[in-house]
Amino acid sequence: MSRQHAVARIDVGAIRDNVAALRSGTSAEVMAVVKADGYGHGLLPSARAAVAGGATWLGTALLDEALALRAAGITEPRVLAWLIGPGEAWGEALRADIDLSVNAAWALDEVVEAAREAGTTARVHLKVDSGLGRGGAAPADWADLVDAARKAEAEGTVRVVGVWSHLAYADAPGHPTIVRQADVFREALAQAESAGLSPDVRHLANSAATLTAPDQHFDLVRPGLAVYGLSPVPDVAGPSAYGLRPAMTLAADLVHVKRVPAGHGVSYGHTYLTERETTLGLVPLGYADGVPRAGGNVGPVLAAGRSRTVAGRVCMDQLVIDLGDDDVAVGDEVVLFGPGDDGGPTAQDWAAATGTISYEIVSRLGPRVPRRYLDGGVEVAP
Repeated sequence: MSRQHAVARIDVGAIRDNVAALRSGTSAEVMAVVKADGYGHGLLPSARAAVAGGATWLGTALLDEALALRAAGITEPRVLAWLIGPGEAWGEALRADIDLSVNAAWALDEVVEAAREAGTTARVHLKVDSGLGRGGAAPADWADLVDAARKAEAEGTVRVVGVWSHLAYADAPGHPTIVRQADVFREALAQAESAGLSPDVRHLANSAATLTAPDQHFDLVRPGLAVYGLSPVPDVAGPSAYGLRPAMTLAADLVHVKRVPAGHGVSYGHTYLTERETTLGLVPLGYADGVPRAGGNVGPVLAAGRSRTVAGRVCMDQLVIDLGDDDVAVGDEVVLFGPGDDGGPTAQDWAAATGTISYEIVSRLGPRVPRRYLDGGVEVAP
């Protein structure tokens, strides 16, 4: 079956406007994070929209993502790649003018060697673990990393353009770890400056801190989820409170409808039984497309102008909804999530229903679902 019966409509105008709204709320520069295929929205269209909205940096996790931006002709703005492993294509990164995150001595050594071979100077951002316990140099190792970076600067193989870290609890505004991490970060900055480093940008804030912790903005903020119009702090406020609009709508056409009697089992395991004679509709989206299997019997949809839930288990390629006695036909659209206009479900609604976060709902959307890009309701090239 052609996947034209399912589509993710991506409003690049919303992405552009979201970045503009984020810029208006801070005096810092904005790095739009476009990792994971732009959180499922498309790497290149999201990057271009973010730049149009005023982002002066782009952020990726993988070096391959950063290289794809450059290969597509996105030569400005600056691009930082941070999830770096041994044996990366350092030379290619340097030729593509990509900034690299360094959080350990081995990584600095590899970058320095690549810069020597290329006869150039690598732009690096030193990362300190201020308390997340994930990437970043431990505070006990920080002084040695800083000293090594300063020596590399003196040699001309490296320029430390950034010092950064990442917050663990920014999505819980007021949590004491936020201030503690900021203190550790400031101490790391002081050590770096005492050693003679003068980074252009110091950055700590993710989406949640960008929206709720202005004291942690420093020189650069790194919004990710908020770029795509979703709230990183849904328990505090929804997107509209921050001037944001969700950019993705996931929808599909009904490909089959039929009447069934009362007591009819639906989908694997018959976890849903019809209470009366009713109409069932088949939606060509399933967990292979990124719809959470946990959405069975709880996942919200909008069909025939009414809110409903998935009937029975979500299958690999399809799901079923109970349409009652409503007038429906093959080809009618079903919306799984979108901006929430007219009472329709949102990615956050799906997250709440399935016990996850909206980040996962949008970023897990699979490649089988075609993306259609719109700006002001008009289809545009990706």
